[in-house]
Amino acid sequence: MAAWVKGGAVETQAAIEAAVGLLAASHTPVFAGLCAELAAVRAAYRLADTIGASLDPAAGADLYAELGPLTATGGMATTAAETLGRADLVLVVGARPWTGDFVAEVAGSSPSRGRTAGAERAVLSLGGPQNGATRHVAYGLGNHDLAVALGYLRAFVKGHLAGEEALSDLAKRLSAAQYGVVIYDAGEIGELGVEMLQGLIKDLNETTRFFGLGRADPFQGRAVVQLAAWTTGQPPRVGFGRHQPEHDPWRFDSARQIAAGEADAALWLASLPAPRPDWLSSLPSIAIVGEGSPEATPGTAEIVFSVGVPGESLGGALWHERRGVVSYVEPKDDPGRSSAGLSAADVLAGIRDRLQDRLASKKAASC
Repeated sequence: MAAWVKGGAVETQAAIEAAVGLLAASHTPVFAGLCAELAAVRAAYRLADTIGASLDPAAGADLYAELGPLTATGGMATTAAETLGRADLVLVVGARPWTGDFVAEVAGSSPSRGRTAGAERAVLSLGGPQNGATRHVAYGLGNHDLAVALGYLRAFVKGHLAGEEALSDLAKRLSAAQYGVVIYDAGEIGELGVEMLQGLIKDLNETTRFFGLGRADPFQGRAVVQLAAWTTGQPPRVGFGRHQPEHDPWRFDSARQIAAGEADAALWLASLPAPRPDWLSSLPSIAIVGEGSPEATPGTAEIVFSVGVPGESLGGALWHERRGVVSYVEPKDDPGRSSAGLSAADVLAGIRDRLQDRLASKKAASC
């Protein structure tokens, strides 16, 4: 493991002292990224509470595209296992869900449980790549974006629109399913798209069984949502400036805060791969990044810590896409051992301990 302060290599403890000084001198620090094992994210929340920082995960845009509609109207969801086991029809919305292996697995298998067991599974695409197989039909968007196309599709399902358009044919296929699933990426279809999609699913459930399967973002966003809920009772974008968690997705958007000049220091937490924000070098900053990543260099921030990577050199609780839950992942380098070397949680806890010591000394001196 390595650490740098202003481009020079230093011992970890010296870097921690430098980080304490940087945060202690700030008035409105921002903690961003949060793409790490849950122990590190939990430590970031504790440090934010101590110093009065706000938090914004790298997955924020994707998360809030889904959180808003689900909070307002709810939703009907299923899991990857249920999709593979029961779905006789799967609609894949957009292009992003095709980038992983799951859609190919769905297309190459058949339902094995319930009323649909043994049936042939149809995989349909709306606004995604073409597929020439007999059972797989791709529907284009025409001049519409995904959200608008979903709105038209919903109108055809409800009988508010009629005609020989492609979306009319798609609506008939969806309505004929026994157990249908829509696979989508919330960040791709946006907040309006998620709202339209969940409305479509509820409409279909008036006559058949239909569910949504939102694919998780690659930056541990869904794990952060759960930790934020049990830690603060609120979604991830919160601020501790008034020594209690205040949720505001607009106010605590890190990019907006920094562009507006509202933040004077930043801590970037990404022990797992995440795109480094352009604004990181524009203000005093700390970066806690995975060992061996492109960001594990002295030029990434004023203070840089290179730490163990969860699932590689150390174990940690991460979001499990297939199960749809947070689960523990053992280190590949040494299975059976919970950690090896310095972790992001260690660094954050060390910074918090030293900050608390400094605050206690300052309070004692003022008495």
